[in-house]
Amino acid sequence: MTEPADATQLKGKKGLKRLLNATRYSMQGFAAAWKKEAAFREEVLLCAVLVPLAVCLPVSAFEKLVLVQATLFVPLVEILNSAVEAAVDRFGPEIHPLAGYAKDLGSAAVFMALCMAALAWIVVAGPVACSFFA
Repeated sequence: MTEPADATQLKGKKGLKRLLNATRYSMQGFAAAWKKEAAFREEVLLCAVLVPLAVCLPVSAFEKLVLVQATLFVPLVEILNSAVEAAVDRFGPEIHPLAGYAKDLGSAAVFMALCMAALAWIVVAGPVACSFFA
């Protein structure tokens, strides 16, 4: 079997049609994550609370940006973790050390994203909360 000289030969579409297809596939990915991944749903609901809160906090625009990005980074990493898990599961239910390794690494990435978000909220919103309750 010969491989195409250029990956664009596999795409088939160009321009606006390609962009529309890519958008449709992305929306299908979001829908699948929402339907099949409880952790993703929980993280999106948390984002629905934390992102508006970040925008309303009396902090600089840069600090708001840090909070929003750190918060949205968590479901992004969760989607990537779910993709890794789905790809690993595609090869069958048998247990293989590399399958467990891949899944553990994906889980570690989600944990790191959660820790980064928590740290951002502690550093940026912590002083605001302390002054509010003082």
